[in-house]
Amino acid sequence: MPHTTHPQTSIGHVHLKVSDLERAIAFYRDVMGFELQVRYGAQAAFLSAGGYHHHIGLNTWESRGGTPPAPGTTGLYHVAFLYPDRAALAATFRSVLDAGVEISGAADHGVSEAIYFNDPDGNGIEIYRDRPKHEWPREPSGEIRMSNSRLDLDALLTEAP
Repeated sequence: MPHTTHPQTSIGHVHLKVSDLERAIAFYRDVMGFELQVRYGAQAAFLSAGGYHHHIGLNTWESRGGTPPAPGTTGLYHVAFLYPDRAALAATFRSVLDAGVEISGAADHGVSEAIYFNDPDGNGIEIYRDRPKHEWPREPSGEIRMSNSRLDLDALLTEAP
């Protein structure tokens, strides 16, 4: 029998290689709204929401001045940040737009609403909110039925505080 991971397991943090630490800190702090928790000189920084030790690690140990991976190579597709509700998602989306970040996609997945873009180093980012589990669309068999429908971004922005 294969191992089954404990149902309360979650992803605790992501640690990204960046080319310019100052630029990356500014993006994740000033655009995404995470708080700088600790910094290790010009080499690494750790940011979080709500005072946690870190949700995001940034470093230049192997990547200072580097370029994003070429298309068609393996690596991180995107990191996803889950927001507690639609208003919180809308507030961060507004900040991303105000910073002039180009949106690469948005979708209503039935179970969630998601917006996609890249950070300054080309790392993919998804910001999203889950619908309550009892609202998730399901097949008659009970299997979750996800979709890739259009997300009304203008309607979402009306919910930003």
